[in-house]
Amino acid sequence: MKISINDVEHVADLARLHLDEKEKEQLAGQLSSVLDYIDMLNELDTKDVPPTTLAVFIDNVFRSDEVGQSLTNEVALANAPDKKDGFFRVPTII
Repeated sequence: MKISINDVEHVADLARLHLDEKEKEQLAGQLSSVLDYIDMLNELDTKDVPPTTLAVFIDNVFRSDEVGQSLTNEVALANAPDKKDGFFRVPTII
């Protein structure tokens, strides 16, 4: 499929990109190559290929949630630069 300079200008305008003539020509060629490759892939018979979301199955790598010791208020606030009444004190933001 051939992408025209007008198509590139339209997409660049939607994306608010400012392209010079050389960039427009280069992008038209590159986008045409991508669409030609997709056309080649569309020729493949994938009727018997089940849809997949991942090329390689990945197991969940998260650790399980377990109840454990938490920090005491004093330990949590030990290195705080500013604290008041057992809480972190931060600048007011309005």
